[in-house]
Amino acid sequence: MPLVNLPHLWVVLIDIFAWAFFHLGISVICLKLPQSYFLQDKAWFRLGAWEQSGKRWQRLFFVKRWKGRLIDGTSILRRGYAKKSLHGTRLCDLNEFAAETKRAELTHWLSMAPAPLFFLWNPVWAGWIMVLYAGAFNLPIIMVQRYNRGRIDAITLATNKKGAGSFT
Repeated sequence: MPLVNLPHLWVVLIDIFAWAFFHLGISVICLKLPQSYFLQDKAWFRLGAWEQSGKRWQRLFFVKRWKGRLIDGTSILRRGYAKKSLHGTRLCDLNEFAAETKRAELTHWLSMAPAPLFFLWNPVWAGWIMVLYAGAFNLPIIMVQRYNRGRIDAITLATNKKGAGSFT
């Protein structure tokens, strides 16, 4: 039972505006975080060995087939680092791309966090739909970020082993 009983039309409108507010607000906050934060080696961004440098995401979910169809948030906000393609092949470009995948991943993890709030004004069944929406919208984007970062990490590791400053 929701904490607040509202007409269905109001509930739907509040849901739409609440999700827009949360998605945009969290995106703006994450865009304001300095890139230096994402260049650091933080444990929560590290890929697990089970991810096999992103290959596991491709094997399980065929990420390469559908990742190009996802909308990059930079096209909506008109700010940030577009991740549709690499901005260069030098080691610093690859590191910057990897850092921006971390920013996008954090943004989408945080975007799921408000989902339980929707139980306050939605019936329980609709609250669960909001939780499912949060996962269905954000988890594919998180998968793509981890897939791309795994690929970039493999390239930068190989480049570092060679001692070269660029990837060709």
